[in-house]
Amino acid sequence: MEVTWVVFNAEPVRARELRASAKRFLRGAARSSVITHEFRDSYFPADYGAIKEAFEPLKRMPAPDLIFTHHRRDAHQDHRLVSELTWNAFRRHLVLEYEVPKYEGDLSTPNAYVRLDKAHVERKIRILMGCYRTQRAKSWFTAETFRAVMRLRGIEAGQGTGWAEGFHADKLCLG
Repeated sequence: MEVTWVVFNAEPVRARELRASAKRFLRGAARSSVITHEFRDSYFPADYGAIKEAFEPLKRMPAPDLIFTHHRRDAHQDHRLVSELTWNAFRRHLVLEYEVPKYEGDLSTPNAYVRLDKAHVERKIRILMGCYRTQRAKSWFTAETFRAVMRLRGIEAGQGTGWAEGFHADKLCLG
């Protein structure tokens, strides 16, 4: 498995956090790379042209089997723009849109689930809490929040361990 992780808002301290988490999350990957950009937080719509340009080299890379991006109806304008541009750049690919808990309360019921076991849940939480120290000041960025969302998605998935990640799959071709 080869993974390319792209982040559009990673000033130096956040880029270090990202690289630390990528190193831990992608430990089993045969190859991984992290691409960062330093677009200004909360100003993505104003930087639309430059961000769209940053997608162009991604389209020339080997075609991915799977792409993860923010949910297209994410209330955060930066997240929403990256998702829209992901779909513009990768129209014929499997794209799973993930959710991010936040103040706006924009979580909705996903239609695709990945079953987790308790060890996966705890590992993810340990990595998030250990690597993203700049986010700890946000009241929603807690182990309890992440555990609750994965438990709720496990209930919705309706089978297995009682733990899951939820995704939105707007275009899915089987067979």
